[in-house]
Amino acid sequence: MNKSLIATALIAFAGFAAQPVFAGGEHAGHGMAAKTGSMQMQMVDGQVKKIDKTGGKVTLAHGPLTNLEMPAMTMAFKVSNAGWLDQMKTGDKIRFMADNVNGALTVVHFEAAK
Repeated sequence: MNKSLIATALIAFAGFAAQPVFAGGEHAGHGMAAKTGSMQMQMVDGQVKKIDKTGGKVTLAHGPLTNLEMPAMTMAFKVSNAGWLDQMKTGDKIRFMADNVNGALTVVHFEAAK
């Protein structure tokens, strides 16, 4: 085999082997890819559908979450501050940011919609 062909194959393999590998989280089936900071979180419009203070979760109907590559849908999120659940009620319109925190989709910031 030609030495330059072998060298090219080794370089190509080394580039492939250096790619990061990510484990799927609880919503791996939603087409969400793990992010390395390439997309910034943005405020997203949402509406509170359900509050689960015991579980530390809020169910939100929300617009697309580009940083998580998630389309608009209704789903439950953990909250990074359980006290926020006391500030929300079903039907409230909010703006929020969500991120994958330790494998759980989590509201990391929220404010009442204006």
